[in-house]
Amino acid sequence: MNQITLEQPGKYSRTETCCRSCGSGALEAFLDLGSTPLADRLLTEKMLTEEELTFPLVVAFCKDCSLVQMLETVSPEILFADAYPYYSSFSPALMEHSRKNALARIKDRDLGSDSLVIELASNDGYLLRNYVEKGIPVLGIDPADGPAAAARKVGVKTICGFFTEEMAADVAEAEGQADVVHGNNVLAHVADTNGFVAGIGKILKPTGVAVIEMPYLLPLIEHIEFDTIYHEHLCYFSLTALDKLFRRHGLYLNRVEELSIHGGSLRIFVERQENVGESVSTMLANESAIGLDTPEFFAEFSERVDGLRSKLLALISDLKAEGHSVAAYGAAAKGATMLNYCGLDTTQIDFVVDRNAHKQGKYMPGAHLPILPPEALVEKQPDYVLMLAWNFADEIIAQQQDYLAAGGRFIVPVPEPRIVE
Repeated sequence: MNQITLEQPGKYSRTETCCRSCGSGALEAFLDLGSTPLADRLLTEKMLTEEELTFPLVVAFCKDCSLVQMLETVSPEILFADAYPYYSSFSPALMEHSRKNALARIKDRDLGSDSLVIELASNDGYLLRNYVEKGIPVLGIDPADGPAAAARKVGVKTICGFFTEEMAADVAEAEGQADVVHGNNVLAHVADTNGFVAGIGKILKPTGVAVIEMPYLLPLIEHIEFDTIYHEHLCYFSLTALDKLFRRHGLYLNRVEELSIHGGSLRIFVERQENVGESVSTMLANESAIGLDTPEFFAEFSERVDGLRSKLLALISDLKAEGHSVAAYGAAAKGATMLNYCGLDTTQIDFVVDRNAHKQGKYMPGAHLPILPPEALVEKQPDYVLMLAWNFADEIIAQQQDYLAAGGRFIVPVPEPRIVE
């Protein structure tokens, strides 16, 4: 791996000058988290002595369509390679969330053996396996070899590749159109935003529904969830920006649900016929009332992020000065942003634990913290554990009662650093 430099423009990434959604040049940057390594590119021991690729983390607001977006686009072949370490099935909370989603769709769409459900970015089959158990035909599409292979092992038919408008046409011809299209935490990852949405239109039956989830911009700003910003997340959606994006392709956002998962998310229901419900009209009106569709709403976000970093660093510095040991929980992408933006590494934190066996034995990008199994918390009993995967705080606390009973404490960093005993 070689360090990317300004003398290598376009080799691994490109800087966008126009909006990913509407094409406007009216982009206004409001947050710069510096140049950081790729959040999901975990390191082997050999790679620790090599220089890492780093890319700018700069976020901007489009004054014309309200889309908040990353200005740098890193090549998806680098971001989502065969070593991509994220496997959805390692989170019980996410598995239960997905099961409820699938069962609700089976009921409200009256799905059966003659139906078809397609998921974009189907990962290891965590969601579609619920349909398979009910005898409902499915098709998963995912670009990462490892998760795609894992999905096939649990009976989820999977195409390994990037979903594009061209692939959508091929899928519709070969498999038919879908009654339900799922896309969970994928729309924000796509460089060709318009092509992806156009592709959804091609694989969706005239009477079908696309059920799409993504982190919601409003709690990100309100709760200072800056660590959800990393190179894989190219877009940060308000309902206003989503509505404009889908309408551009003859698709209509007819219903929306607010979810607590991942620090605050949206589940939108998109159809080919316009039938906008009260949930959508109410949220759009609220976003307009609070100014979420204006650049002024984001003006002080950078200062609030700096303030959170200062408080967290002061807390950890005080704990270290008092002789306490500190570890971390969650080798997630958001954890990489938190560690690298705050400048936390092996001088302050001893190690990080994660339930994902595919991550264990590797090291966090930039910070170089070794990744161990969760059992290490009880074995090594650090005094404090920084909860990098704070979006699963309740699940982690429930799993780590032995650690807490032995006197351990968690540090939850967002929206303001606090200690949980």
